Amino acid sequence: MIYTKIAGTGRYLPEKILTNFDLEKIVDTTDEWIRTRTGVERRHAVAPDQTTSDMCVEAAKEAMEAAGVAPEDIDFIAIGTTSPDLIFPNVATLVQHRLGIPACPSIGMEAACTSFIYALTTVDKFIKAGEVKCALVIGAECITKLVDWSDRNTCVLFGDGAGAVIVKPSEEPGILTTHLCADGQYKDLLYYPVGASNQLEKAGTDEASIMMTGKEVFKVAVSKLGDIALQALESAGVSKEELDWLVPHQANIRIIQATAKRLDLPMEKVIVTVQDHGNTSAASVPMALDVGIRDGRIKPGQLVLMEAFGGGFTWGSVLMRL
Repeated sequence: MIYTKIAGTGRYLPEKILTNFDLEKIVDTTDEWIRTRTGVERRHAVAPDQTTSDMCVEAAKEAMEAAGVAPEDIDFIAIGTTSPDLIFPNVATLVQHRLGIPACPSIGMEAACTSFIYALTTVDKFIKAGEVKCALVIGAECITKLVDWSDRNTCVLFGDGAGAVIVKPSEEPGILTTHLCADGQYKDLLYYPVGASNQLEKAGTDEASIMMTGKEVFKVAVSKLGDIALQALESAGVSKEELDWLVPHQANIRIIQATAKRLDLPMEKVIVTVQDHGNTSAASVPMALDVGIRDGRIKPGQLVLMEAFGGGFTWGSVLMRL
């Protein structure tokens, strides 16, 4: 049996750091209010001229170095993001060219905060079909460029960054199960109101910013993430006790804690980066995975569950042996 195995990880965070105390100066909020409700203490923000592809390139270089692969080794690229550089071409084609990777399938995927999980799941199918030998998968976001900095309910949450993984076929267990889901009935609870074919005239105005009904998003997120986590374990035939690590979407510390409780998992077995990164949307899971691997907590052979939840709503999981 062919498995998809992660061979290397990397991440990139912009230089600029916005602390909660910085936000106190620009919006009606406090460090205590933000920390107790979200768990966020600081977040990184791109420079005005910095793009999603800029961050992707840097994260990819780290992952490629960790995996010991050269540009010519890569034969597939999938990038999940809601904030691409351009409407077209897709951001993966820009990254392919900038990294000097030979012509290959290069796709951008948009499933809000679940975009990386969607991208990794797609690549997993190609590898298991025998069509891909070395893939670059990235989750990246310039989400601060979509935020209304006068809205304290949303601007305190988000940050920018990129996380990347190199994946290859392996005979040893790697990705065991993947699950994806979406339900558009919830679209009005979390969305961005401007698109290429809808209200484009509002782009760049005060009406173009992330819209969120926080309490309702929280309720659905906790329910769906708990369900899909249990579904992943059941599908793989493993118990909750066998799980070594949960690497969740870093949206909110309360959502993370609720999901861990549903799995009877102590927080010591959960990778938490929300305090340092904020909610980086599609980038949060791969960056948290990279943090856990590089600081030595997540070790080869351990059972890891990655999961995310995003606007749409979309949600998904990847259960794997590292």
